[in-house]
Amino acid sequence: MELFRDKRYRHLFTAQVIALIGTGLTTVGLALLASELAGERAGEVLGTALAIKMIAYVGIAPVAGAYASRLPRRTLLVTLDVLRCAVVVSLPFVTEVWQIYLLIFLLNACSAGFTPVFQATIPDIFEDERRYTRALSLSRLAYDLENLLSPLFAALLLVVMSFDALFVLNAVAFLLSAALVVSVALPSPHPEPLVSGVWSKVTHGMSIYLRAPRLRGLLALNMAVAAAGAMQIVNTVVYVRHLLGMSETSVAIAFAAAGGGSMVVALLLPALLERLDQRQVMLTGGVFMSLSLFGGLLEPGFITLLLLWFVLGSGASMVMTPTGRLLKQSCQAEERPALFAAQFSLSHACWLIAYPLAGWLGSSMGMMAAFAALAAVALIATLAASRLWPTEPTTART
Repeated sequence: MELFRDKRYRHLFTAQVIALIGTGLTTVGLALLASELAGERAGEVLGTALAIKMIAYVGIAPVAGAYASRLPRRTLLVTLDVLRCAVVVSLPFVTEVWQIYLLIFLLNACSAGFTPVFQATIPDIFEDERRYTRALSLSRLAYDLENLLSPLFAALLLVVMSFDALFVLNAVAFLLSAALVVSVALPSPHPEPLVSGVWSKVTHGMSIYLRAPRLRGLLALNMAVAAAGAMQIVNTVVYVRHLLGMSETSVAIAFAAAGGGSMVVALLLPALLERLDQRQVMLTGGVFMSLSLFGGLLEPGFITLLLLWFVLGSGASMVMTPTGRLLKQSCQAEERPALFAAQFSLSHACWLIAYPLAGWLGSSMGMMAAFAALAAVALIATLAASRLWPTEPTTART
C-alpha cells in the first residue's frame, strides 16, 4: 500500500497496532484481577475503574496538548510508552482494590498525553488530504481489529498461562511501541501559538474547538457516538445472557457484529469521501446509530440484535473515521496538538456521561428504558449537530 512506503508512518502504525493489542490483553486481565480481588463486586470495581479512566482522559489531555509542542515528539511519545510499561507491569503485584484504581489512573493519564500527540503527528506526515484520509481509515481499522482479536488472543493465552502474564505481555508491547517510535525521525512540532498564562495554554485548544461551528457539530456527534457505544458496550452482556438466555460465546459474537460494521465502513469510507460531502456522511452516521437504538425497542432476538449492532458500528465509524480530517481542516498546523487534545478530552467527557447513564438505566429501569433514553440522546445530538454545523461550503477554521 502507498502509505506504507513512508517509513515513518509504517513504524508509527505498527507501534499503534502493537500497543492496542497489548492494551486489549490488559482489559481482559483487569477483569480477571477484579474478579479475584472483589468477587461478586467485580462489576462495581470495573465500573469505577472505567470512570477513573474517563476522568484521567478528560482532565489530562488538555494539559498535555497545551505543552506538547514544547517537547520533541519522539522523546515525549517514547517516555510515555515507557511509563505505561512500568504501570502495567505493576498490576500483577496488586493486592488491594484501591491499588487498581491508582494504577488505572496513572496508565490512562499517560495515554491521555500519548494519544493526542500521536494523532497530531500523522497529518504532519501526510499533508495531502487523500492520503491522510486513508491513514485515518487504517487507524479506525486498527481499533476495530483490536476489539475483535484481543479477547481471542487473551482466551488462547489463558489456556497456557495465568492472567498475570497478560499484563507482562502488554508491558512488552509498550516497549516494542517505544522502540518503533525511536527508530524514525518524526516531524518537528510547529511553533506554538503565542498564548500566555497556564490557564490560557490549557484552554487554548478548547477555545479553538468551541469557536468553530463544524466542531461544535462534531461535539454533538461525539455525544451520539457515546450514547450508542455505551448502550452496546455496557448492556450487550446483560441483554444476551439474561434476557435472551444465551452463552458467553454469543456475547462475543454480538460485540463482533458492531466491530464488523465499523470495519466495513472504515474500508469503504476513503473512496466515498472523495465523492460525498463529509458533513452528510457524518450526520448519516448519527441517524444510523439512533435508528439502531430505537430498533432495540422491538425487543429483538439474537439475529436481529446482530443486525442492529452492525448498523450501530457502521454509524459510529461514519462519524469517527473522518474526525481527524475535520480537525485538520479546522486549525493551523501549530494548533493541531491542542485541538486534537481538546477532541480527545471532550469526546471522552461524552463517554463519562453515557457510561453511567447506560448502566444505571439498564439495571434500575430495564433494558427498554435504556434503549429508549439513549436512542433519544443519540437522535437529539444528531439533530443538534445538523443545526450547529453549517451546510454552506466551508474553509479551514469555519
